[in-house]
Amino acid sequence: MKLIIVSGRSGSGKSTVLHVLEDLGFYCIDNLPIGLLVPLTQEATGQSSPSRLAKMAVSIDARNLSGELSNFENLYHSLQQTGVTVEIIYLDADEQSLLQRFHATRRKHPLSDDKTSLREAIGNEKLLLEPLSRLADLYIETTGMSMYELRDMVKQRVAGRREQELALLFQSFGFKHGVPLDSDFVFDVRCLPNPYWDTSLRRFTGIDQPVIEFLENDPLSGRMVNDLIGFLENWLPSFADSNRSYMTISIGCTGGQHRSVYTCEQLSRHFQSRYSNVQVRHTELPHLQSRES
Repeated sequence: MKLIIVSGRSGSGKSTVLHVLEDLGFYCIDNLPIGLLVPLTQEATGQSSPSRLAKMAVSIDARNLSGELSNFENLYHSLQQTGVTVEIIYLDADEQSLLQRFHATRRKHPLSDDKTSLREAIGNEKLLLEPLSRLADLYIETTGMSMYELRDMVKQRVAGRREQELALLFQSFGFKHGVPLDSDFVFDVRCLPNPYWDTSLRRFTGIDQPVIEFLENDPLSGRMVNDLIGFLENWLPSFADSNRSYMTISIGCTGGQHRSVYTCEQLSRHFQSRYSNVQVRHTELPHLQSRES
């Protein structure tokens, strides 16, 4: 039996993920009390013939009693010992994004009341859910991500992955905009020559041929890419052997437009021949395109 637990702060996209998993054939339950997890899996594994409960997804949020959440790690390990394949998908976004989403939908936060403001409720929720975020197999930072982008990411990372194989995400970002919180590895390529300072290249990105040629003609860029490939080839198998399902490798330059984009493209192209599920995400390019339009 396979069980996916979806959790995260309210407004981060849990319902969207649960709907995607339902489309992928999972039997989904929203906001399951933690105390029912073990009886539910016992019922599913106790059935003699294959059933719709062989693939299940449940969402857990802070409406569960705080005592149950604090005991979650013990429960999680107990489930693993029964032979159930358990994965945790944890979603989050920055505080400002969550505030904006609640104001836009005019929904009430489950932890807010007459004495607790929305901002306080969002902060309290982060603390309550820490036992789940700490154990997450896949951590998705949804700040700046549309519902459709989230749907596509979950489909590709969950459905496109063979059992017992790592799903890799290479994402570019700009340090001036902040390091993505869902990163497993962060590599800094700001030491490479910056195409931004060549005015003829400034409007291009790392996926455009003029920038590619500029960086390919620089020996530092080739050394950087080769060294990163060597490091990842050496260590990714060890993460796979430790039962990791997902790895997010973030590559940063100053603005997330040229060097990091180029490097991500080179790395993803190399590892696509070795892993069946390799994704690329350029976090700053959609914002750049919207500013230009």
